[in-house]
Amino acid sequence: MKPQSLFRLMLAALATAALSAGPAEAHVIDSGGNFMSGLAHPFGGIDHVLAMIAVGLWAAHLGGRARWLVPASFVTMMALSGAAAMAGLAMPYIETGIALSVVALGALIFTRARLPVALGMAVVGGFAVFHGLAHGLEVPTLAGLGYGLGFVLATAALHGLGLGAGLMMMRREGGLAIPLARIGGGATAAAGLVLMAL
Repeated sequence: MKPQSLFRLMLAALATAALSAGPAEAHVIDSGGNFMSGLAHPFGGIDHVLAMIAVGLWAAHLGGRARWLVPASFVTMMALSGAAAMAGLAMPYIETGIALSVVALGALIFTRARLPVALGMAVVGGFAVFHGLAHGLEVPTLAGLGYGLGFVLATAALHGLGLGAGLMMMRREGGLAIPLARIGGGATAAAGLVLMAL
């Protein structure tokens, strides 16, 4: 498959994922606690979808070890904070933190920011706490290990989608091409601001 065709296919997948996601304040509460419910859950809010894809895009821009360490940091911190929420941990302003993560990640892409790998991991890991808490509070009472596995795999897949799209948009080793970074990052940040206003 030609690179241009693959890029169009990835954009279509991104659009489908975004359009199938619900609004930020109305995440889908799964009726079951099985693997498929966990797999579907991250698609329940467009804020989560945008943030997870943005993590992959930014990781592609950072390059090197960041391409897997930055998304891995998000997945790890989200899983840990999700487990903490299931155990009873709660924080105020979780939805605001999620919307702010969309704004910040969009801004990082827009500005083509390059941070040291450890700092990049800390930034996305901090944002992941809000996403994990929100998801953990929504876990069905009958959820088991399969639900958690599906949830983590779906999150990793969204990161991979963003990473793949980012790699397609790369201009050699210079990171994301400026026009594409401006469009993608600006649109993501703007969506985050809208979500904060809702």
